[in-house]
Amino acid sequence: MSSVLEWLGDWADHVDWFAFVSIPFFTGIIGWLINWSGLWMLFKPVSFHGFRVPGLREIAGVIPRKLQEIPGLMEGGVGWQGIVPARAAKMGSIAVDKVIAKLGTPAEFYSQLEPDQIAEHIVAVFRPDLPALVDEVMMREHPRLWRDLPKPVRQAVIDRVQAQLPGVVKTITDEIGVHIDQLLDPKIMVIDHFRNNPELVVKVFKDVGQRELNLMVAFGFIFGFLLGVPVAIIDQTWHIWWLLPLLGVFVGWTTNLLGMWLIFDPPEEKRILGIKVQGLFLRRQDECAEVYARIIADDVITLERIGDFLMDGPRGDRTRQMIATAMRPAIDKAAGPLRGAVNVAMGGRRYDSIKDSFAQEAVGRTITPFRDAEFSRQQSEKIRVLIARRTKELPPKDFVEMMRSAIKEDEWMLYAHGAIMGAAGGFIHLGIFNWGWIPGFPPA
Repeated sequence: MSSVLEWLGDWADHVDWFAFVSIPFFTGIIGWLINWSGLWMLFKPVSFHGFRVPGLREIAGVIPRKLQEIPGLMEGGVGWQGIVPARAAKMGSIAVDKVIAKLGTPAEFYSQLEPDQIAEHIVAVFRPDLPALVDEVMMREHPRLWRDLPKPVRQAVIDRVQAQLPGVVKTITDEIGVHIDQLLDPKIMVIDHFRNNPELVVKVFKDVGQRELNLMVAFGFIFGFLLGVPVAIIDQTWHIWWLLPLLGVFVGWTTNLLGMWLIFDPPEEKRILGIKVQGLFLRRQDECAEVYARIIADDVITLERIGDFLMDGPRGDRTRQMIATAMRPAIDKAAGPLRGAVNVAMGGRRYDSIKDSFAQEAVGRTITPFRDAEFSRQQSEKIRVLIARRTKELPPKDFVEMMRSAIKEDEWMLYAHGAIMGAAGGFIHLGIFNWGWIPGFPPA
């Protein structure tokens, strides 16, 4: 025991206590800066900022795969784009595979939108335009006949078409519901939307996990300070100049690693010495589920975007054909008992042309109410409720994948960034306390 006390006394005589005490505070500040700047790297800038280097794209194809993941490198650019927006499409894919696909099928989403209400809205919006549409089609296809018809007869035709409208529209919305799994591909819809709107992915991360991200920055100082204590002991024991930058690498890497662990691990609640241990993000699953559901319902899977996808997506032709097929019988029903005579007077080909023309003109107008922003907002509440309920029911492991999977493969960049900053912090400390970068400091 006496030998240990003698060694400690001898060690204390050779310690520069001012430098010793400064090291934990120094590593604490560096840890805070590492996590703060690490969050900046995650989210900013939303688009790539940098410059192109001739030949870099070809060289990037043969460098290690991990380095190829650096944003912009595979396109021959030197610069930076936030890891999250750079992986927007990947985030969309994972959001579907890991989360949205488990929340419900396209048919379930569509049923939540209450197709009967959609049909009523379409009729209400479409009905005032119907007289002009009938007049436009008839004047284009058979202007002489239409002009020669007495006004009451023309009005009767329009009235009969309007009378058929609710039934025809209900047939259309029912048909969409029956075939929605073939017409709507949530994965393509979500991936395209995230790719085209990377700022939305940043919004998902920040709105859902902002509290945990702030804690990660705060804990950067705590972790850095605690790790700085053994670093100070080692530095003041051996007095080897390169130890401090080397240990700074370890502190920087570990600080980021502990920050990510604090937020996401362990996903399942555990008890260690009677203390509850669980990733901070997982402790707020219900609250985060509500925020996530609001973003998805308001910005991603909306009635407005469903309408756009149905009409202009990769399967839009099929949707248009289905609607046109449902609309054609309206002309036959509008002609009523005169259909045979009209068919003979016009000729079968001309009569069919009028039916086809009316059906094609009506297609876009039928789906337009889907794009009514106000009506879409009203319907989004139903989607939000569904997504929130299902997200709360997700196992913790699946829930955490919703946030972490998109960046997990790129976390090494954050750790490497921490290691570099830790080493830089070590050199700065040496410069201040050993190399006299600041004249007269430290005081003798």
